Amino acid sequence: MNVNIQTVRFTADVKLSEYVNRKLEKLSTFHDRIVKVDVFLKLDNVVHAIKDKIAEIRVQVPRHEFFVKSSSKSFEESFDDALDSIINQIKRHKEKQAA
Repeated sequence: MNVNIQTVRFTADVKLSEYVNRKLEKLSTFHDRIVKVDVFLKLDNVVHAIKDKIAEIRVQVPRHEFFVKSSSKSFEESFDDALDSIINQIKRHKEKQAA
């Protein structure tokens, strides 16, 4: 599984990168043929004092791609929400294939 983490409009600290990597390790329990995972962490509303933290996750498996976008006031919360959604998508996709 190839993991690519990109940050937009800021530089991620080591703790955030480790957090994302640690959480992504769980994905392989839901699908055994994950080819690539792209994570985009973005700051939105740079003009305003309140900045939204956006997490986007794209998971590629053979012949299919999953994508989720989530935003909140912290990267961890956005990422966790997006990860839960992507896990649900993967589970539904596997159920459809099995049926």
